Amino acid sequence: MAKQVVVVLADGFEEIEAVAPIDVLRRAGLDVTVAGLDGTAIRGSHGVTYLCDAELGAIDGTPDAIVLPGGLPGSTNLGESEAVQRLTQKVHESGGICAALCAAPALTLSRFGLLEGRVATCHPAFMDTLGGGATPSEDRVVVDGNIVTSRGAGTALDFSLKLAELLVDEKTANELREAMVAGP
Repeated sequence: MAKQVVVVLADGFEEIEAVAPIDVLRRAGLDVTVAGLDGTAIRGSHGVTYLCDAELGAIDGTPDAIVLPGGLPGSTNLGESEAVQRLTQKVHESGGICAALCAAPALTLSRFGLLEGRVATCHPAFMDTLGGGATPSEDRVVVDGNIVTSRGAGTALDFSLKLAELLVDEKTANELREAMVAGP
């Protein structure tokens, strides 16, 4: 049975930071559910409306991973949601992967207390607010235990391929990288 991943979209999310992981992880054979924070029609930060598979409240059980795209005000909306915090904590406590990129590491994972003692990265504009006891890194993608963070829209493909590697295997991630002409 394929591992389950939930990608949570909130109004104002950064489109490429959601679409890249959804696409790559589905190509990797994972069961990806796109969950809308407030309904199933969620508007991205650049005015494109996306139809989600389900509302966040309909998600049962504990997925193997949760992905929190950045963007504004999407990251803020995610970080202020008790439902997002509960599901993220549940995934974290089960040993699943909690992944966020751009502003989301600072505005969600840090706010939820998950970056204490961890190395993490985020968009350069949010590095000073990463907080939460995190050690900031300028690497494109950072993996520290079950926490995966990334810098922004330009790193979304690297982030997604790293998630494929962690959730499936390195061979699958490399095959996807080659098929997508993603570079080294």
